[in-house]
Amino acid sequence: MSFTAADHAHMARALQLAERAAFTTKPNPMVGCVIADGERVLGEGWHERAGEPHAEVHALRAAGSRAQGATAYVTLEPCSHHGRTPPCADALVGAGVTRVVAASRDPFYQVAGQGFAKLQAAGITVEHGLMEAAARHLNRGFFSRIERGRPWVRVKLGMSLDGRTALASGESKWITSDASRADVMRWRARSGAILTGIGTVLADDPKLTVRLPDDQAFVPPLRVVLDERGRLPARSALLTDGAAPTMAVHADDVVPDYGDEVTAFAVRRGGLGLDLNAVLSQLAQRGVNELQVEAGATLSGALIKAGLVDELLLYVAPVLLGERGKPLFAGIDSATMSERLGLRLVETRQIGPDLRLLLAP
Repeated sequence: MSFTAADHAHMARALQLAERAAFTTKPNPMVGCVIADGERVLGEGWHERAGEPHAEVHALRAAGSRAQGATAYVTLEPCSHHGRTPPCADALVGAGVTRVVAASRDPFYQVAGQGFAKLQAAGITVEHGLMEAAARHLNRGFFSRIERGRPWVRVKLGMSLDGRTALASGESKWITSDASRADVMRWRARSGAILTGIGTVLADDPKLTVRLPDDQAFVPPLRVVLDERGRLPARSALLTDGAAPTMAVHADDVVPDYGDEVTAFAVRRGGLGLDLNAVLSQLAQRGVNELQVEAGATLSGALIKAGLVDELLLYVAPVLLGERGKPLFAGIDSATMSERLGLRLVETRQIGPDLRLLLAP
């Protein structure tokens, strides 16, 4: 299928629009739409928040009657079912567009090609696959949840130049800079949930909240703590700070008393702790697209060893903590070079005095 330079330009713009709602659409995917006639843009929009009008509706409203005979560029297949909003495919048909270009098919079972079929049945030309890789990357969490049945897992860690995450005493505040910690807030804001372990809670009592400028809208991510034996303290910040909901995960042979401040679910044990695959499956069922892990070496290492890490967000500070400092991961012990775990460098960026590395297995 051949696409023009104008097609590419409009889809690139639609992807830019979609990303504007990275903090607000969850659990829905980020979607952008441009209505155009040749090179001329007639209207544009994006899905701003779950439960509100989708990208196509905003773009069609902006285009008005000019949408008749135009092309709609949308980053994801238009929906064909009645959810909290009417079908976007119907809106496109009603507006009289004659061509729809989509970046990607929607894998959600209530759409999954049915949106395209509805458009084609109305005589609209449908083409898809334009900038599909970029569209899937933008919504990698949504595609992971629908296609794999688990969230996209991103492990965030901060370390010194000599690969240490804390002093031998456990002190780690602060290895990285203010700029890096502010950057982490934006990654938290786009996540559906933030996962930590009970060891981190007992040692550091983190809040795991999002702190952004007052004019920046976001949906607070769920805070999840793996608490195998039900030890979460009633006075922990996760329970007393009401800025975001908290959920605890415990073993299925434990009956903890968390009170009314936290929801909980049980999973079977597996390996040295809880069954991590079962945890991820449960979170996906609760609508979590992207899961950001902010934990210690034990949980981070267990996820790496289990092959469950999709993305490693690593902040490297220009400091040295020495050989007695705590390592980045626990439980990884390669006996030979052939057994080492390889990572692919996706992106490198300087954040203040620190270096931010984005890596993938």
